[in-house]
Amino acid sequence: MATFLYKVGRLAFRRRHFVALIWVALLTLAGVGAATAPAPGAGSFSIPGTEAQRAFDLLEERFPGSAADGATARVVFKAPEGERMTDGEHKSAVQTAVKDLTADKQVASATDPFQTKSLNEGETIAYAQVTYKVNGMELEDSSRDALENAAKDARGSGMTVEVGGDALQAMPHTGTAEIIGIGLAAVVLVITLGSLVAAGLPLLTALIGVGIGVSSITALAKVLDLGTTTSTLAMMIGLAVGIDYALFIVSRYRAELDEGREREDAAGRAVGTAGSAVVFAGLTVVIALVGLAVVNIPMLTKMGVAAAGTVAIAVLIALTMIPALLGYAGRKIRPTSAKGRLRGGRKDKAAATAAPVAASGAEEEKSNLGTRWARFVIRRPIAVLLIGVVGLGAAAIPAGSLALGLPDDGVQPTDTTQRKAYDLLSDGFGPGFNGPLMIVTDVKDAEDPKGAVAEVGKTIEGIDGVVSVAPAAFNKAGDTAIISVIPNFKPSSTETEDLVHAIRDAGAGLKSDHGAEVTVTGATAMNIDVSEKLNDALLPYLALVVGLAFLLLIIVFRSVLVPLKAALGFLLSVLAALGAVVAVFQWGWLAGLFGVAETGPVMSMMPIFMVGVVFGLAMDYEVFLVTRMREAYVHGERPGQAIVTGFRHGARVVSAAAVIMIAVFAGFIGASDQMIKMIGFGLAIAVFFDAFVVRMAIVPAVLALLGAKAWWLPKWLDRALPNVDVEGEGLRELDSTGADGGRGGQGDEDRELVRV
Repeated sequence: MATFLYKVGRLAFRRRHFVALIWVALLTLAGVGAATAPAPGAGSFSIPGTEAQRAFDLLEERFPGSAADGATARVVFKAPEGERMTDGEHKSAVQTAVKDLTADKQVASATDPFQTKSLNEGETIAYAQVTYKVNGMELEDSSRDALENAAKDARGSGMTVEVGGDALQAMPHTGTAEIIGIGLAAVVLVITLGSLVAAGLPLLTALIGVGIGVSSITALAKVLDLGTTTSTLAMMIGLAVGIDYALFIVSRYRAELDEGREREDAAGRAVGTAGSAVVFAGLTVVIALVGLAVVNIPMLTKMGVAAAGTVAIAVLIALTMIPALLGYAGRKIRPTSAKGRLRGGRKDKAAATAAPVAASGAEEEKSNLGTRWARFVIRRPIAVLLIGVVGLGAAAIPAGSLALGLPDDGVQPTDTTQRKAYDLLSDGFGPGFNGPLMIVTDVKDAEDPKGAVAEVGKTIEGIDGVVSVAPAAFNKAGDTAIISVIPNFKPSSTETEDLVHAIRDAGAGLKSDHGAEVTVTGATAMNIDVSEKLNDALLPYLALVVGLAFLLLIIVFRSVLVPLKAALGFLLSVLAALGAVVAVFQWGWLAGLFGVAETGPVMSMMPIFMVGVVFGLAMDYEVFLVTRMREAYVHGERPGQAIVTGFRHGARVVSAAAVIMIAVFAGFIGASDQMIKMIGFGLAIAVFFDAFVVRMAIVPAVLALLGAKAWWLPKWLDRALPNVDVEGEGLRELDSTGADGGRGGQGDEDRELVRV
């Protein structure tokens, strides 16, 4: 692989005009497609194989035209202190608001609380239920304005009026923090690469890659039914890996220049060595993201595939556009050391063909922070290992209290109208009123349909935790009924989850006794089923992703213990990151610092999503850092010295890459959407734990303890595995034979640069 990528890098360097033109054309094509594509919707949400989804599908079949998936809103009215909602002025204002809402062309229905008796016992709070013909993201601005204006006009009578529901759902925005994150990444690049031009290349290529990826997602959003969160996730991961992959290749290019190589040859060797690591690191991320399909939640699958596509684009750009841009940059990108700059990039043939041991001896004279840290770890591996493991274990402790759920209006900031409406309904009707359960009863095979439904209502009414059971509403055919049940607990509580299971257990007996098939659905039941489905899929997903990546890393490192150590280190970092998420978003530690207005259960998708994404990103650093060690080891260095060499060449760049990735992810903590905020925080803290604790401390400590055994591989397995040559052994053969290495002399290169 190294030889093939070496040729790709040299070709891209020489044919830079053609390569740049291709990527600019792709960016333009994707941009035009995004600009002309129809506006995307919210993305359908379904959870195949669950009871809540079966009930929802039955509703669409038996209640046609009911807009079961339409947006909803609850306009909540509260009378001033000492007054009632039934007072003439307040009643008139409420009815006027309902009339105005009904006039909206996108409204399917708006209920009058005085007709539906939607008032609390003291008649101080009432609500109107509004159902729309389209989902929340397809609502026109005029419909949202009409909803807000109706509430504003009703406030004129002195009432408190707030609006809840997904009708006011807005497109998530990330705020200025994302720009700050990219700015910080730029500063780190300048410090690491020592040049504005060199620092600009990773940023430019990452932005082009993300532009192509996100524009493509936008162009296909309507056709593929992609939600708005999909492009945000793709942008988040695409920016991070795009900058990192380009950084590793540019850094290796400068190191090759430092060895005195000609620029075209240095570009080819950078792509052949660091590019090989980029390919395998990208593959681990793609495997982790595409593997989300095993959960069988279409929305999650689409998010993973879209993000994986953006990562694949980042890999291709790093392998082709970076060497092309290096050709344009010419002498503006210089070797890493003053010695390399003085040599002017000219290669000393004797030095290039010297024995590996002599080369390593020369490098012994060099010392940087990475080498000093590596030598410290090698001297005290047990102490470093214990401190790292104990520290991550302590951070993981809160994960034992992990409570899962999907966000509702109860986690909105307290100054939003959605949260105020949520609190008013809880105060007036009880905590369970914000999470009603919808009982769908199929009595198509019952001898007495109405009697069977009545028996269902009586049975449910007798279950502990049920506050009220509404009268059944039949469809026109009379073979299906909907019963609304109000729990005594808030939607995200474990008591409500137990109640849902109790109703489902009772429904099993009702089917055999009365022929009524009872299913529970609604937003609350959907959330419960999603959480359970994700929990059930976590271990199979973990086994699939880690297993495939483990096999991939065995091929890369030609070792069994190194990939095993990589996987165990990942588990430590992801558990510690989950513990941090629980501490901030569930317990409320430092909640104000991260803009968490309200604590609550951790998003159901967070554990499995974090496992997938963090595993892919963690393997990035493993591949980039340890391939340098493997390269030094196979070229004749002792195991301990190979660790030092790996840190000499890789520690600074890996640390910079981690800081950049943390900065990019942390930028999304400023998002208005709770899910995006939580993902940004979780990924940022996970990268911190994995890069600076696991890869920089635990990995060298374990390798120091294992010594040469770390690179052990059974002979039969060594013969069976393909040789992908990540460490660039094939490129050393080019040096010894003189093939390709002598082409494109410095004078030819200078003339080519003049023509450019």
